[in-house]
Amino acid sequence: MSTPDHYFSAEPASPAELRPLRVRLRGRDVAVQVAPGVFSGDRLDLGTRVLLDAVDDPPETGTLVDVGCGWGPITLAMALASPAARVYGVDVNHRAVDLTARNAAALGLGNVSALDAGEALATFRAQGTRIDELWSNPPIRVGKAALHELLTAWLGLLAPTGRAHLVVQKNLGADSLHRWLAEELGADVTRTASSKGFRVLTVRPRRP
Repeated sequence: MSTPDHYFSAEPASPAELRPLRVRLRGRDVAVQVAPGVFSGDRLDLGTRVLLDAVDDPPETGTLVDVGCGWGPITLAMALASPAARVYGVDVNHRAVDLTARNAAALGLGNVSALDAGEALATFRAQGTRIDELWSNPPIRVGKAALHELLTAWLGLLAPTGRAHLVVQKNLGADSLHRWLAEELGADVTRTASSKGFRVLTVRPRRP
């Protein structure tokens, strides 16, 4: 039996056939490589585009994280905007991590680290690292329980003054996720944008 080729699988079953792609990220035209077996492996996903068009630049310095980096569009956009910051693209999909690393290196972005999500989370916790800004097009299709576990873990690492921007398709539960973040996770949540069937939610730790 063949293994299902989900973008949230650690090892995609499809061949790693690299393909060139020219794409515009927040006003910058870049050349990248993409491949099947990762999220939106042949284009810039519409939700990601909505996120990148909706939010302000990240902080100039500090620790910036893209959770579920895929081939790296959000990671690259953050690194281009904030060259003095440390930018981490993390994913459970090893092909995605490799693509993000390749694309960052090709663009000369020495401030990027592409890492396995589980290993990155463990390292951040062990080192007491706090995240100044997190951007994510989270893996909604992984299932509600797994999604909530993922967001609880990563949003729990936000600095007291940090924030996260999440883009979620409205018909895949954006409004229910908004409620969960506010009521169950206890975060301050604002709908920053609503466009093309997507919501951009800005999340901040709730102050005592």
